[in-house]
Formats: sequence, C-alpha cells, structure tokens
Amino acid sequence: MRKYGAFEIPQEQAPVFTLNERELKPADLEDAQIDELSGKITRNGTTIGMMVDGKAYEGFPTPSRKLEFYSPTLKEWGWPEYAIPSYIRSHVHHAAINHDKSEYLLIPTFRLPTLIHTRSGNAKWLYEISNANPVWIHPTDAERIGVQTGDLVRVTTEIGYYVNRAWITDGIRPGIVACSHHLGRWRLDTSQGTDRWSSALVELGKTQDGIWRMRQLQGILPFESTDPDSSRIFWREGGVHQNLTFPVHPDPVSGMHCWHQKVTVEPAYPEDSYGDVYVDTNKAYKVYKDWLAMTRPQTHRSDGLRRPLWMIRPYRPAASAFKKQGS
Repeated sequence: MRKYGAFEIPQEQAPVFTLNERELKPADLEDAQIDELSGKITRNGTTIGMMVDGKAYEGFPTPSRKLEFYSPTLKEWGWPEYAIPSYIRSHVHHAAINHDKSEYLLIPTFRLPTLIHTRSGNAKWLYEISNANPVWIHPTDAERIGVQTGDLVRVTTEIGYYVNRAWITDGIRPGIVACSHHLGRWRLDTSQGTDRWSSALVELGKTQDGIWRMRQLQGILPFESTDPDSSRIFWREGGVHQNLTFPVHPDPVSGMHCWHQKVTVEPAYPEDSYGDVYVDTNKAYKVYKDWLAMTRPQTHRSDGLRRPLWMIRPYRPAASAFKKQGS
C-alpha cells in the first residue's frame, strides 16, 4: 500500500461494472456463427457473445451470455434441484440452534473496519486502534449466559473451544455472536515468528492422541527496537486465534468452506485463561467425513471435465487443467 496506495479506477478507462455491454469487434466475429433464434454468438463451439438489437455484445460470463435464472450447469453437474434459485437450509439455520441450550450462530468472518485480515499486524497505528477481538454478545443473550463486558467466555465448536472476552452490545442481533478474525496472531519463541506488535507468546502442545492445546504465556509487551514507538506499546492482549477451532465444512456443491458455526457460549471454566485454544483433530476428521458424505459423485462426462470451464477464477489455468488426466 505504501508503494501503490489505494485509488479509484476511472469508469471511462475501465467500465468494470458494464463489461457485459462491451461490443465485440469485427475481428471477434470472424468465423463466428450467430443463432437467429437466441442471438447467441459462437466460435469454435464456444459462446463468445450475444446479439441485442442488431449489435454484438460480449454479454455476461455465463454459458448463454445472459443472466441465468435457470442454471443448466447445476443440472448437468448433478444438482438439478438447485438449478432454479431457492432457499436452502444450512447447518446454521435457526431451526437447528437451541438457545435454551446456550447455542448460538457464530459469525467468525465479522471484520473490524480498521484491519485487513491479519496482514496489517505490523501496521502499528492500526493496531493501536484495534488490538483485541472480543466476542460480541447482545444484552439479552448476555443476561441468559450470565456474563458482562470483559468477562471470559468459552466458545465451543464441534471440535474444540477457545476462550475470549465478552463485549456486550446492542450492535449484534440476539441469538447471534460474532468475533473478528483479524486478530489472534501467535508465536512460539520470544525473538522469532510473527510481528511482536500484534502477537502473543504461546505454548502449543499435543496432550494426547489428536488433542492439541494452546495457552498464552505472555501477551504483547513493549520492546526495544529501531522504532521508538515499540517501547510505547500499551496494549497487552492481542486477540484470540479462533480459526483453529473450526472444522472443515466443504460446501457439497461448490467445495468452498462454510465459515459460519453453531457454537455454545458459556462463562469460562475456572481452569480457563484468556487465549486458550483446545482442538480435537479426531473429531475434526469425522466432521470432514460427514460433510464429504453430502457430496455427490461427478456426473459422467465424455469430455473429461472436472469442473465447468466457464466459471471465473482470479487466475485461470489452462483448459487442460480442468480435465482428468488422460482425457
């Protein structure tokens, strides 16, 4: 950011929000076929655009080059019931959460606006503003749980738990808790590892087969360096690393990780300390297998494709990478 900064892309230079309205050039239409009924423009079997009112446009990045209400891709790849947009009950649907048993929907992708994931941990001015990630709890839920702002709470997932401070606020909806994922950096050695401005010294160990525990030995402290501000650090807690306690939830259709978690929130136990993390990797593997069982075998395809070619990726590999070996 120091080198390039943050800047706006002028729309007259790159109309990124209207790429579908970009007209195709005459060279693009060479050897192309136009379907008079649908207006689809294809070349070498690939749809490259759409005719609209007598003009050739690039269209949207879909197989039909239109905004698709019905998705033939989902049908062709084995999910016909989702070919038309509908409501799907997820693993954190409110019907699956029992507040009487201290169950809540945890939003771990909640982000403090002053930080960028954990990549801004070395930005001392930003970390001076935001240096903790407490669990946001609505007052009605806090009363039910029996905690106040600053109290330690244990947040338990399917595979473990972490211990963090509570922050009671009307800024979160009842029945939902949130914890920013920007913080909780840690290191195993005083002089090595991640940035000392934003990381706690921890002890990480395996207590038994598959069971891992992390405990903070030392919070963030002032230290001498070439930057005089390092001796002025006033914050002591650097947040809690919650991601370790989340099992892998691969969405059965897309494969993307489903971040939202169903958790229980309760007052910390007498033996708990701020920043404690406990994980059972045996349970984690079982949860992964349970989610894997919700997937479906790939539909038989003569072209050998492993995924649709037209789906956008930030850095798209060659078409051969989308096919099974030998296809």
